[in-house]
Amino acid sequence: MQTSEDRWLTRQEVADRLKVPAKTLAQWASQGRGPRFARIGRHARYKLSDCVAWENEQFAGGSQ
Repeated sequence: MQTSEDRWLTRQEVADRLKVPAKTLAQWASQGRGPRFARIGRHARYKLSDCVAWENEQFAGGSQ
């Protein structure tokens, strides 16, 4: 059974989540940056759990 954390997201869904243009995600992908993704055919797909992990790694300094 698939959990919500295992759900695959489109590049546009991730862009909406991060509040950045989808083109930015495409540039990051070509530079080896950004959330981990898989190519499924011609399409990039992101696991929600990988996006959350990447987001958590982006905190720099300060206290939580």
